[in-house]
This record gives sequence, structure tokens and C-alpha cells, in this order.
Amino acid sequence: MEYRASLNLPRTSFPMRANAARREPEQLARWDEGSLYERMLAQRAEAPSFILHDGPPYANGNMHMGHVLNRVLKDVIVKYKHMRGFRTPYVPGWDCHGLPIEWQVEQQYRKAGKNKDEVPVAQFRQECREFAEKWIGVQADEF
Repeated sequence: MEYRASLNLPRTSFPMRANAARREPEQLARWDEGSLYERMLAQRAEAPSFILHDGPPYANGNMHMGHVLNRVLKDVIVKYKHMRGFRTPYVPGWDCHGLPIEWQVEQQYRKAGKNKDEVPVAQFRQECREFAEKWIGVQADEF
């Protein structure tokens, strides 16, 4: 027996599949073309601001599901505040200093057979900055 014929399902013009992988880029492009974000901010130009700085993930590797969860939760809060009448500009950020980045650069040194203590401090700091800048670009694309 064909069970589909035994069900009383509504008829719609909606497709059976969302095709999100194909349709999401189209939706994002439409939002960009229509300057949706800019119009949203302009609509609340005179309203009090609510700013929740997004970040800071360390700029030292690829994004993971913890980063996604953090971003979604912050986005929900910001959208809620916008609907409550606040001007809510998006302010992204990254943590580009500290031990996690230095540790990654030191690991690269060890793989190359270099000793961190033999490298001038200014050079080490510059390499840490370059490492962080590389991962900011990667993470921004992943987000």
C-alpha cells in the first residue's frame, strides 16, 4: 500500500526541501544588495545604543561549534534589543594577544627546530601579530 495516498496532507507551493546550502548565499546576497543592515541601523539612528561586543575568540585556529553557539546566543540578544527599540551596531572583535597565540607560534618554532629564546623579542612579537592577522581573516570567512 502507498501510505502517501492515505494521508490528508495540505497542498502547498513550497518545495519539499529547503535547499539551504544553495538558497542561503542567495538570501545573504539579497540582504547585501538591499543594504538591510545599514537600513536597520538608520531606522534607529536616534535611539539609545545597545552594543554587545562580539568576541573575543583567540585568533589562533579554525572556528568550532563552541564559537558558533557563542555567536548565535549573542546575535539573539542583539536582535531582541533591536526589536525593543535600541540601535544595535555589530562590533566584532578578536583576542590577538596572549598565551594561546604565543603558544601556537612557539609550536611552529619547535617544528622548525628553532628555539624561541634565541629569537629577538621584537621578531617574536611580529610573528605573533602576523599569525593572529592570518587567523582573523580565516575566522571572519568561517563566520
